[in-house]
Amino acid sequence: MGLISYALTGTGFILIGSLESLRGSQKSKLNKNQSIFYITLSIFTSFVTITSIISLFNAHTSNDAVGLSLHLQTLPISLLFLIYSILSLSLPFLPSNLLNLIITFGFAEEFLLFYLQRKDPSGVENRYYDLLLVPIAVCVFSTVLELGSYESNVPKLGRGIGLILQGTWFIQIGLSLFSSNFVAEGCNLHLVSSGNYSLRCKGHPEYHRARAIATLQFNCHLALMVVVLVGFYSIVCGRKIGNSVVSDSTGNLRYTPLGAEMHSLENLDGNFTLDSDDEEIKDGNVGSQKVMNGINGN
Repeated sequence: MGLISYALTGTGFILIGSLESLRGSQKSKLNKNQSIFYITLSIFTSFVTITSIISLFNAHTSNDAVGLSLHLQTLPISLLFLIYSILSLSLPFLPSNLLNLIITFGFAEEFLLFYLQRKDPSGVENRYYDLLLVPIAVCVFSTVLELGSYESNVPKLGRGIGLILQGTWFIQIGLSLFSSNFVAEGCNLHLVSSGNYSLRCKGHPEYHRARAIATLQFNCHLALMVVVLVGFYSIVCGRKIGNSVVSDSTGNLRYTPLGAEMHSLENLDGNFTLDSDDEEIKDGNVGSQKVMNGINGN
């Protein structure tokens, strides 16, 4: 159940991050991806909210106070993003700064949740949570930047990248913690309830090896994000260059062809001669010769 939950959560983050990146790549704010993005976000946050409520009842029946407190922290975060999506759909006339302020608080609470989550100080899962703070910090920074420069699309692109990286890392956490094929050798998962678990290792060598494996996995995810971004950037730039080649309604090109300056110089070559300079030089030589002859005659 834990692996399925993490896989669905990661897939939702990847989908929302992709839609946010598409919104940021378009210059117009009133594009067709707006409603699709908010509908997807509302569905995803509703799923997270329902999952948190189910986990709350599970922790209550298991008498797990730690799991109960953790899900009580997760529930308001999902509700903030749900309120943001509902307000954006139903009240589009609201100021964008007010809506961005809501999700800023949401990302800040998510950052604090994983920063302070230390159920077991010797658990390897803490290393995965520490690395998850990197994409969350990117989302926080991008949203705060959008509060000051809402005319730019760069914050949306940054937030989309952070959400996609969160999604891939959530899937990796689920595989590393709840799949027997991906759990580090010498470490075992101790599950108390659906929200209270810990990955414990036999000794210090196994503990340090598991942390090193987590760091290596995160570096691989960063490399994957770089490859995806380079491909996305090349596609967007290719479309823009292709559109710039199209002629306008008058039939003229929208850009200046390369080599136009050389063509203009070639046209001038046929009319440009050095005959006048040569004549001036010759006249000057004749005049100087006459002067010299006059001096010699005198």
